[in-house]
Formats: sequence, C-alpha cells, structure tokens
Amino acid sequence: MDEDIKIEESSGNIFLDLGFGEEEAKEELLKAQLGAEIFRILEHRKLTQTKAARILEVKQPEISRLKSGKFSYYSVERLMRFLNRLNCEVSIHIAWPKSEGAKRVIAI
Repeated sequence: MDEDIKIEESSGNIFLDLGFGEEEAKEELLKAQLGAEIFRILEHRKLTQTKAARILEVKQPEISRLKSGKFSYYSVERLMRFLNRLNCEVSIHIAWPKSEGAKRVIAI
C-alpha cells in the first residue's frame, strides 16, 4: 500500500478533464449547469414527473431523463426554454477577452 498516488489538479471543467475538446467541454458544462438548476427547481417545488412534464411541455420520460442527469441529450437552447417555462429569468453574460479590453455586456 505504499504506492504513489498520482493527483491531478482539475481544470475546473470535468468534461475537459475527461478529454472532451475545449469547445465541447464548455458546452457540456453549461448544459450540466442549466440541467442541474432545472432539477433543483423541480425538487424544490416537489413536482411530480407528470406535473413537471406538463409545465415543460414534454412527455414524462423526458423528466426522468433530466432527473437522471442526462443533460447531453438537450441543446442549451432547449434547457433555457425549460427554465423559462419554470418562470425563471435567464440572462446571458458576455465578457470580452482581456486582450480586447474590459468590456462587458449583459443580455436579458
């Protein structure tokens, strides 16, 4: 049991750490964040899968998929629509690269 254990610091994006390409990793992380928020809202409101399906305008198996954390099946846009249907305001924050100045734009 005296083996050296290799420890690697995370990049902060599990998908990047798992070997996804940079752009795909960013998109998958965003989907996971949006999906997790949808899941939290459904749990907080104690909605049945049938009631949640009605609100999100999907069939019940879609709710089961969401609750299983299978967010990669959805586009970012669709997950954002789900949040809108749950009466959440979704805003997008855009930060320009530092090389282009410190301009920031918030779109709602």
